[in-house]
Amino acid sequence: MSQNPPDLRPDLANARVPRDAGTTSGAARREDQPTIGMVSLGCPKALVDSERILTRLRAEGYGISPDYQGADAVVVNTCGFLDSAKAESLGAIGEAIAENGRVIVTGCLGAEPEYITGAHPQVLAVTGPHQYEQVLDAVHAAVPPSPDPFVDLLPASGVSLTPRHYSYLKISEGCNHKCKFCIIPDMRGRLVSRPQAAVLREAQRLVEAGVKELLVISQDTSAYGTDLKDRDHKTPFVPLAEALGELGVWVRLHYVYPYPHVAEVVPLMAEGKILPYLDIPFQHADPGVLRRMARPAAAEKTLERIAEWRAICPEIALRSTFIVGYPGETEAEFQVLLDWLDEAQLDRVGCFQYEDVAGARSNALPDHVLDEIKQDRWDRFMAKAQAISEAKLAAKVGQRLQVIVDEVDEDAATCRTTADAPEIDGNLFIDEAIEGLAPGDILTVEVDEAGEYDLWGRRL
Repeated sequence: MSQNPPDLRPDLANARVPRDAGTTSGAARREDQPTIGMVSLGCPKALVDSERILTRLRAEGYGISPDYQGADAVVVNTCGFLDSAKAESLGAIGEAIAENGRVIVTGCLGAEPEYITGAHPQVLAVTGPHQYEQVLDAVHAAVPPSPDPFVDLLPASGVSLTPRHYSYLKISEGCNHKCKFCIIPDMRGRLVSRPQAAVLREAQRLVEAGVKELLVISQDTSAYGTDLKDRDHKTPFVPLAEALGELGVWVRLHYVYPYPHVAEVVPLMAEGKILPYLDIPFQHADPGVLRRMARPAAAEKTLERIAEWRAICPEIALRSTFIVGYPGETEAEFQVLLDWLDEAQLDRVGCFQYEDVAGARSNALPDHVLDEIKQDRWDRFMAKAQAISEAKLAAKVGQRLQVIVDEVDEDAATCRTTADAPEIDGNLFIDEAIEGLAPGDILTVEVDEAGEYDLWGRRL
């Protein structure tokens, strides 16, 4: 839409629509073609939902508008995970109403329709997360389709809201965990895995369309397939990773719980079949805090598993997110987290200050931490994480690394190493000899400078 930034982040994603996806700014639009705008907020899983909605709409002859004024109606795909995300979603809905007037709401916040209509009674319809058919019904009611089979041609890969050279690959929906701070299972239900054949068909189509990097996502990636009754493997996540590793492109694993069987995919990283990268939501390290969170893993075991993974694949990069200021967190428990981080030496780290979420069981816990203490702990945590990152990156100076190009302008090429996921991790910049480089190129560079989170290098 008109406010969508070019530097979208997966966790704050106002969707970009490519010029060749049937937009009013790209391919020629029929004079009578109905058009829909899309604003996509939240995580990469929601971004995939937005892509599926847009793909269905394009198949029915709708054009996709990149601005409010060019759209006959606007779909806002919302996030409802935190109160701050809910506020942002309400703001996006209000902006769409002000700019366009005809708004359909879907996504996680759509699980609370009264919350949305109480703030914005003008919305045309509200649907919940991954309710594609209901969204299409609402669009049909607001803007009837008018397809022309001789003009409206859908690209074989569907509509993508990410750059052409990488794509998110959602392998399952929902989650079976009952973490007290999380309402994802209430919004998206229990784990429902896609059949492996369907996942691989989609992955193959994406590769054939030119995708160079697949980012595997779900609510609980390493639990993939454990709900499938006809599975041939006790932990289908392992053969799925093996099959994806045969596609000849970068494969990056996100949202991987540290179950014991995760060690079975690490040899694929050592062999170069999938990227040596694991995104694991540890959330905390103190046993008492983890129990109050109802987390499925103990801190002692995670350190053992990190050591095991690094023994198999020394170059593995580990990313995680943490929560500070969880109800009841004492200074001693927070210090356990800092000490754990010192020992774990994670490569990429994010941190959130705890906040209540409507419907979460953690709201009722005693001894909520004061905001100023949360801020102090966040500052101290991030200072330690930054120092670890800076030291790890400094050790890469002089090394030769493989990178993928994300963007090229007149001054530099913005790239990522195998240790960096798009939009959430660091970058490697090349500021000399960038002629001929294009997004999606994979090349080898020598690192000659390091910062706190980013690298600089030269082409070889």
